[in-house]
Amino acid sequence: MNQIKSLANEIFSRFGNVKRARGYFLYTEKGVRLTDMFLEGGKAILGWGHEGTGAFTIFKNALERGACGSFQTCFENQLHRAVCELLGLRTNFFFNDKNKALAAAKEISSAEPFFYFPWREENSKLDESDCVIFQPTLPWCEDFFVLAVKSTLNIEENIKKSLSENEVIIPPPLQAALARSIYDLIKQLQVREEKNWFAYDTVLTKYWTRNGPWLFPKVPKEKYEDFVSHCLECALVVSPVYEIPSIVPAGVDKGNFTKLKNSPFVF
Repeated sequence: MNQIKSLANEIFSRFGNVKRARGYFLYTEKGVRLTDMFLEGGKAILGWGHEGTGAFTIFKNALERGACGSFQTCFENQLHRAVCELLGLRTNFFFNDKNKALAAAKEISSAEPFFYFPWREENSKLDESDCVIFQPTLPWCEDFFVLAVKSTLNIEENIKKSLSENEVIIPPPLQAALARSIYDLIKQLQVREEKNWFAYDTVLTKYWTRNGPWLFPKVPKEKYEDFVSHCLECALVVSPVYEIPSIVPAGVDKGNFTKLKNSPFVF
């Protein structure tokens, strides 16, 4: 998306290259630490190299073993098991484009597909949905979308064949990392709750409506680009795309929002 590229360029022009990303922070060449509330649209919702993750260690280990070809490895089954652990027993297909996953879901079932986002209130509808679309929480530059279909749903063989032929081929090291990232999410789902996010409401809900950790802008769309720039001045990186929510960086000190509090954006 052009807005995402523009945000990267704006960060570079103001603060230089990002030298390191850790937790919910981006560390830049000019010595400025930015609080990341964009978090790759949710792929980094658990943080950049958050404490306890092993996703990139798993990736590195698989790569060093040479398991990076087009052949089948155990990592594919690990990935399917991880998805089923998160979403229930389902038949899973993988795509590199959300619209492709959506089109496939509509081909399988006439029921509206359910988009799963961790910690949102509407996740109570998950179990009753024929098709669930989910983007794994791995902060990787490429997109991967899981289409998880109820295992009890009968998929016609010609449709199943078409889906398999149109699936993205995920290299084994990435399969391993994606699987681990899902298990990381499952672990965090058991410990993160409302108290991890509402503590910041006094500042954030002036500009966003919050659903769990997800922040939907109250700022009018025509002023949103100026708001994104204003947040950068306050050392905050928010979603550059109006339709993609920003995210509460769980556990960071409230002091990271002091500049925004003291320099409010008028809209």
